Amino acid sequence: MPTTPYQHLADAFGSAIVAVLGPDFAGSDPVIRVSTKPEFGDYQCNASMGLAKQTGRKPRELAAELIEVVDVADIAEQLEVAGPGFINITLKTSTIATALESMDTPALGVKPNEHPEIVVIDMCGVNVAKQMHVGHLRSTIIGDAFARILTRLGDDVHRENHLGDWGLPVALVLHLLRTRGVDLTTLTLGDLDAAYRDAQALAKADQKGLTAAISKQSGPHRIAELEDQNTGAADIRSEAGQTLVALQQGDEDLVRDWNSLISVTTDAMSEALNLLGVQMTKSNNRGESFYRDRLRGVLDWFESQGLCRKDDGAVVVDFDDRERPLLIQKSDGGFLYATTDLAAVRVRTEETGAGRCIYVVDSRQRDHFKDVFDAATLAGWCKNPSGKHVVLSHTGFGSVLGPDRRPLKTRSGENATLASLLKEAISRGRAEVHSRAEDPNAPTHGLSQVELDAIGQAVGIGAVKYADLANDLVRDYVFDLDRMVAFEGDTGPYLQYAHARIRSVVRRAESFNPDAAFLIEQPAERGLSLTMLRWNDVVHAAAESLEPHRIAAYLREVAEDFNGFYQTCPVLKAPTPELRESRLRLADLAGRVLEDGLGLLGIDAPACM
Repeated sequence: MPTTPYQHLADAFGSAIVAVLGPDFAGSDPVIRVSTKPEFGDYQCNASMGLAKQTGRKPRELAAELIEVVDVADIAEQLEVAGPGFINITLKTSTIATALESMDTPALGVKPNEHPEIVVIDMCGVNVAKQMHVGHLRSTIIGDAFARILTRLGDDVHRENHLGDWGLPVALVLHLLRTRGVDLTTLTLGDLDAAYRDAQALAKADQKGLTAAISKQSGPHRIAELEDQNTGAADIRSEAGQTLVALQQGDEDLVRDWNSLISVTTDAMSEALNLLGVQMTKSNNRGESFYRDRLRGVLDWFESQGLCRKDDGAVVVDFDDRERPLLIQKSDGGFLYATTDLAAVRVRTEETGAGRCIYVVDSRQRDHFKDVFDAATLAGWCKNPSGKHVVLSHTGFGSVLGPDRRPLKTRSGENATLASLLKEAISRGRAEVHSRAEDPNAPTHGLSQVELDAIGQAVGIGAVKYADLANDLVRDYVFDLDRMVAFEGDTGPYLQYAHARIRSVVRRAESFNPDAAFLIEQPAERGLSLTMLRWNDVVHAAAESLEPHRIAAYLREVAEDFNGFYQTCPVLKAPTPELRESRLRLADLAGRVLEDGLGLLGIDAPACM
């Protein structure tokens, strides 16, 4: 039998459609859906309405013909036409029990991809000398979830942080710090972030302001002030440009100081990633500097293939379906982010051999990546060494908002840093866990401070991750820790608690038989079983669509179905030993599915809460 009843039904009804309508309908979607109401069966085949419209037939008659030829007698006990042409399907109880037996393995029924591939995920996107902020939170959490899901299915996943470690912004910071005589060995990321802002401000000219001041006769003092500002900004940019040239030429002192900036930045990044439980280290950093010697090759290739043109000294790539060109070299000979991204595509496809490259960057960069991907396609860089077409995709995401539904800020009005968010989340998670542990009846009562703190950290971080991943990624969401750390509702702690509750039930059992027969007698047992049997399909669907919220929604179903099962079907006090063993095994399987699913979202599943 195929992996799941769903797949068996999909294959069987797909064959039935061909048998009834002919080979032209091979590959038609049989539209197998889980029944929304148990009284209508376990599944529905909803293909008849759409196929009837295509063929000019009556849906109910077509549904009846499909029932006549479909080969599901080995797994289904009843098929009936309902409504305008739905086919209600009730599985045999033995089918469900057999499927659960097949699922109850370390893999939990999740089958690996038939053709695993190398996948590169561009995530984090940290810039040297700048604090990580909420945008990095989303890019990191989402990218890590993608990596975990695809790895679960057997892909060879390469997490990459496209570190912003090259170019004029970094040279501005270097120039400022060296001019001020700062000891770079004592710097913190906060110091660097302040220096970055200072350097940007000092290098910012205001030519428009000067022109306006002159035209409005704003007075000699204001005009002189703006002239000084513009002259000073030009001088600083010029000096920083000289610093950059010296760095590019390998000046030992500059390279040493540059590496100090990178080290401070990546040390802070590693600390944040460790708190988040993200499987990424400094070895995953592949910064802009990595590609600097490849940028000329990008330009040479586009010129040699006739894929670009000169525009007032700059070099651009045109596209047939849009007016905006892609700028790959400035008129002064400098390269841009687009040039670096093209070099990265070339490395990831031709050298790494990726079959899929996923860029997790906020939605505002949508047009940029469309242009880069289309340019890479023009260049012929969308095939890996095996000749396979490489899928390039950009996963954009919305903003993290404050209670006022504006981009999240601190109380002082500054952009919230990632470190501050994580510390606050952990603090709130620990407070919640410690408060609950004061109840003498709580499972955590009597645990040590260290143990409670560890659970609280898992709750706080899990709350943040779940709030991010449980929604459609392109949507904005409100960062509300009061709601996020709650043990009730659509939250991470609710799922963590459901898992811990199941582990508690299994621990309290005097014995546990991992080979007990599954006895599916009550509707709640059946409902929980059918939900769990969808796990393989859910993981594959989430991997194909890159939508972690599918897993989050499924885990809520498992938790809610388990609660319904536990309330109506006594487990430890089941009426017979056989039923007790069956229900314990079913509970244990539900707990393992929850733990597996939370793990794919990067969320820890404490055994006690």
